[in-house]
Amino acid sequence: MKPVVFGIAAERLNDEERALFRESEPAGYILFARNIVDRDQLRALTEELREISGRDNVPILIDQEGGRVARMKPPVWPEFPAWAKFDALYEKAPISAIEAARSNAHAIGLTLAECGITVDCLPLLDVRQPGAHDVIGDRALGFEPMRVAALGRAVLDGLAEAGIAGVVKHIPGHGRAMVDTHKALPRVTASAEELATDIAPFKKLSKASMAMTAHIVFEAWDPERCATLSPIVIEEIVRGEIGFDGLLFSDDLDMQALDGDPADRAANVVAAGCDIALNCWARMDEMKRTVEKLDDISDVSRARLDRAMADIRPAETADALDALIEKRDSLLALA
Repeated sequence: MKPVVFGIAAERLNDEERALFRESEPAGYILFARNIVDRDQLRALTEELREISGRDNVPILIDQEGGRVARMKPPVWPEFPAWAKFDALYEKAPISAIEAARSNAHAIGLTLAECGITVDCLPLLDVRQPGAHDVIGDRALGFEPMRVAALGRAVLDGLAEAGIAGVVKHIPGHGRAMVDTHKALPRVTASAEELATDIAPFKKLSKASMAMTAHIVFEAWDPERCATLSPIVIEEIVRGEIGFDGLLFSDDLDMQALDGDPADRAANVVAAGCDIALNCWARMDEMKRTVEKLDDISDVSRARLDRAMADIRPAETADALDALIEKRDSLLALA
């Protein structure tokens, strides 16, 4: 098995993808809107990925957050709100906000489980900061660390009730970035004392089974390398101070915050301490070079992967979806 998650080019696998995936056995796959038409097509795609991998519990990831980040869209699937709405409700009714967040995540999870998806890249534990770039913005759960942690816990619980694993992101925190990591490399000059705010939600939820890194330079920790590529940040902050010992994905390796060939990036993030490199864009030549660059997954990373996927309970049916959405909406109306 190679320590990489690959994207897929279209709505169905092509012959080259089938051959590469069978031969290289990537750790998992990630889906985007380009891969999705309707329930039947999506279920057929995920079933084929499971058959190729030979693993019933292969990680099949998606970014189905709600708001402006949604790969599965109406009219086939419900529209889910941005997470800032739950933060707004928390101002008035914290318990109601937590229950609304859990119900919303449970509903999202049911739509994923019905189609054979096993992992949602959610929740964001990034603590918003005034004046930061809006790449996080209303995707975040708020400005106050313990509120972010409380709502994040509810999201993980809601996803788990639907048989879906959540990925906390973007560890150790994306909230201070002044530029979009899709386009440039942010540098955060905050002190280690100030960054205690950013890592607080991740510390609170350090037992989460999966996390995703931030392509951000934190000058207080490592002024030379972004967190994704920094053995210092991964070992001393993520694994050490935060105490996260779950499966660590890199963020997407195609983002312009990173330099160099994506295949080299994959090898470098794994060397830095990420368990799994995330290559989203399904360029065949690039995926082949990535397979050549990567050694087989380490025993430690494989154990983390197996542990994370073993935590997923059997998926439920989607029968409760409408009731969950109705409950969420009635609670959000309190805001």
